Parts: sequence; structure tokens; C-alpha cells
Amino acid sequence: MISVYQLKPAFQRMLRPIVRFLAAHHITANQITVAAFVLSCLLGWMLYMYGPTHTWLYVSLPVFLFIRMALNAFDGMMAREYNQATRLGAILNEIGDILSDLVLYIPFLYVRHICIWNILVFSVLLTLTETAGIMGLQIQASRRYDGPMGKSDRAFWMGLLGLLAAFNYPTAFVTGMAVWVVNALMLYTIWNRFSGALEESK
Repeated sequence: MISVYQLKPAFQRMLRPIVRFLAAHHITANQITVAAFVLSCLLGWMLYMYGPTHTWLYVSLPVFLFIRMALNAFDGMMAREYNQATRLGAILNEIGDILSDLVLYIPFLYVRHICIWNILVFSVLLTLTETAGIMGLQIQASRRYDGPMGKSDRAFWMGLLGLLAAFNYPTAFVTGMAVWVVNALMLYTIWNRFSGALEESK
């Protein structure tokens, strides 16, 4: 199944000039990681506080998710290509990704037509999906990025759902089905990551 993650090499090539600019101005990978998390918290807080009465704010979600995807690419490229990889950076990157997702998506609890249980299950599964990716390292395998519903895929679909929510478009049935499909694909992703890690570790 096709995953947005497969577009990563082309996306990185497009961003490489900006990475060179950031490195030339002594911006570090860890600074970008922290900045992405702080910006995620700010937007998540805005959506939590004002989203229920100003649904148009959800227009900002797909825009920011694209920016965050670029920031995540920046820190990874700088860590690898400019010898900035550190143990602290690895921890910040993994924890920051999970927490950023949670603070950005939990405000969907207050969007009209979205069932609270759908979003709670979604929040648990996104945490398990990223944990499944990390667990490969614990059994002498690589960090797993198997799809079909990794971080980039979640960003695409939740950004689209946020855009629709901004205009109060989706019906309860459509919204509920969309979130459950994403949840089902995350379960499949968890299975893929665990099974891939076990196979690799052999």
C-alpha cells in the first residue's frame, strides 16, 4: 500500500538548499526539533481554547502540518549530513513527534460530529504506532517506518479532516468512518512494524 513516507526522498531533495542555509547560520538539528514541538503546542492550545467556537481555525492545521513535516525533514537531514546526531536529539525527536501529534489532534474531541471515543482510540493508536517503530531498535533491528499509516500519512488525512471541519462539512457518519478507517490502518501499521522488526532481527 502506498504511503506518503515514500515521497520523503523527493521532499528532502527539494528542501536541501534550505538545510544548507540553516547549517551555514549555525542552526542545529535539536533547535529545529524543539521549535517544531513548541509550535505544535501553540497551535494545539489555540485549537483547544478557540476551536470549538471558531472552527475556521482548523484551516491552519493542514498548513502547519506541512510546515512541521518540513521541520522534521530539516532536523533529520542536518543530523545526518552535518554530523549533528546526538543521543539527546534522538530522544527529543521520538518524544517530540508523539507529543506533537497528541496536542494537535486531541482538540478534535471538540469538533462537531466527531465521536470522543474515535479520537481517544486514535490517540492511543498513534502512540502505539510510533512506539512500534522504536521497538525495532530494542531487538537489534532498525527503526521501523512501515506504513500504511505512519506520521506523514496521519498528517495528510487529519489535515484534510481539519480542513473539512473548518467549514462544518462532514456529517457524523462520514467523519466517524474516516477516523475509524485511519484507526484500522494504524492497527495494520503496528502489525507491519512489529512483524518487520522481528523478521529483520532474525
